[in-house]
Formats: sequence, C-alpha cells, structure tokens
Amino acid sequence: MSTNLVSTYDPLGFGGVVQEYTWTWDNQPLRVIYETIGTGSPLLLLPAFSSVSMRGEMGELANLLAPHFQVTVVDWPGFGESSRPSLNYRPEIYQQFLEDFIHSVFSPPITVVAAGHASSYVLQLAAKQPHLFLRILLLAPTWRGPLPTMGASPQIANAVKGLVRSPIVGQGLYKLNTTPSFLTWMYRRHVFTDDSKLTPSFINKKWLTTQKPGARFASAAFVTGNLDAINNQADYLTLVRNLSIPLMVVIGESSPPKSRQEMNAVAALPGVTSVVIPGSLGLHEEHPDIVFTATQDFLLTP
Repeated sequence: MSTNLVSTYDPLGFGGVVQEYTWTWDNQPLRVIYETIGTGSPLLLLPAFSSVSMRGEMGELANLLAPHFQVTVVDWPGFGESSRPSLNYRPEIYQQFLEDFIHSVFSPPITVVAAGHASSYVLQLAAKQPHLFLRILLLAPTWRGPLPTMGASPQIANAVKGLVRSPIVGQGLYKLNTTPSFLTWMYRRHVFTDDSKLTPSFINKKWLTTQKPGARFASAAFVTGNLDAINNQADYLTLVRNLSIPLMVVIGESSPPKSRQEMNAVAALPGVTSVVIPGSLGLHEEHPDIVFTATQDFLLTP
C-alpha cells in the first residue's frame, strides 16, 4: 500500500492536494483518490454511498473546515475517481478499506465526519478500534439501501443486482437509471429540497460520474442493499449505545419518513448530541454552511 501525489488541482475536486492511495483487495490493486486541504489536526470526510458518490459533494464543507483542520476527503473504491473494477462489492471490502486507509494515511486519533451509509462503517470500526477517533459526526446517517427501504426482499434485491451486473441487459438498465432526468428526479425526491440548485451543470457533473467504466458495479451493490453493513435498526442502535467516543448526529428536517424515524431514534439515545437543520439526505452538499455552523462547537471542542 502506498500514497502518491497526483496533482495540486483537479477539476472534479475542490482545490486541495489530490493524491493516490494504492490499496489491495483479494490480490487486486485498486487506485483510490483522496484530496487534502487545510492545516491543523486531521479530519476525515466520508461521502455518502450513492450512484453519484464523489468526494466533490463534500467540497464546500471541506473548505469551511479547512481553516481549523487538515481535511481529507476520499473517493470510496468503486465510486468517484477511484478504481471501479467488477468486484462483488460487499461490506467486508469497505470495512477493511476504511481501517487500512486510516492507519496508512493518518496518525490517529482523528475526527471523522461521515454521511449516509458511511456512518455504519465508522461506527463498526469505532467499536473495534476506538483509539482511532477523537470524535464522530454523522450527517443524515442511514444503514439500509434504497431497495430494502422500499420493501424489496433480499431475493428480489439480489436478482436486480445480478441483472445490473450482466454485460448487455445490465448496461441498459443502468443507463436508464442514470439519465439526467432520472438523476434530477432522484435529487428532488429525497436528496435536495431546493430545486433551484439542480442546475443543468450540476446534474451533468453527477451524470458524468455515473458513466465512468465499471460505475454500475458498486452502484448496484448499494442500491440493492449489498453494502448494508448493518442488518437491522437494533444493531445500529447498539453500536451507538456502546460508543465511548463523543458523537453528534445532524438530521435533515425533510428526510424521507423511514430514514427520519431511524435518525430520530439515534438522536434520542443518551449521550448523543443532535441537531435538525433544513435539507434531506444530501444536506452536507445542499447546506454546507448550515452544517458547519450547527456543528462547529462540537467539532472544535478541545
């Protein structure tokens, strides 16, 4: 495993130093891209898993945090500008990746800010190695993928995953579900609350990341619940209850009902700091200034 400088500027980034981390899974080297900006104590920003997951969604928040921290944002394997091989994407890959990445790139302990599904992986690692973290901030945390949330059985979800992974039918299905019009509909439904921010250039940038070679493999795993590191709400709440690290949760007031209910359950646990702000599942990208203002006291506590 190694780290190399790629560039000091990247058009898909946010003005930081872009680097490449070579990580090996099952004897296959993967190129993982991450970007660092600012000075100070280390802070890791983890994007949410989604068909359009990329480190750029954390860019504005990273710049707000940069005067106070050395901020690192990573493109998960299979997403963003990182390698997208046709692996059988599953939780074990990301559990091991997160552990290896933190040990290789940082001198722990660090502060970590995780959006969406990334929260499950952080909580699991914190239970296993609490010494890695100073504090944890979760942004619109989720643990269940879109199809399981809609009520699809594991059999149906796995059938869909298999179809999307297939060479011809899968490519067609994936393209239908990543058209600009579909991405706009998805954002309006449960990601953003302000339609004026869904400009043609914004949607085109999202569409471009879905069209990269191999993009459908990790995306299909997420959508079908195959990246769900937690199997039920009780296990998620148990991880939070047993946490010995300061934890804060940010909830979007317009989050989908099921997700909002589950976020509220986390916020109600003893010792958890929480705040409700405007937005939905993409609040970290739609309202980075509000996120920063609402969480700076927690993040900057000595």
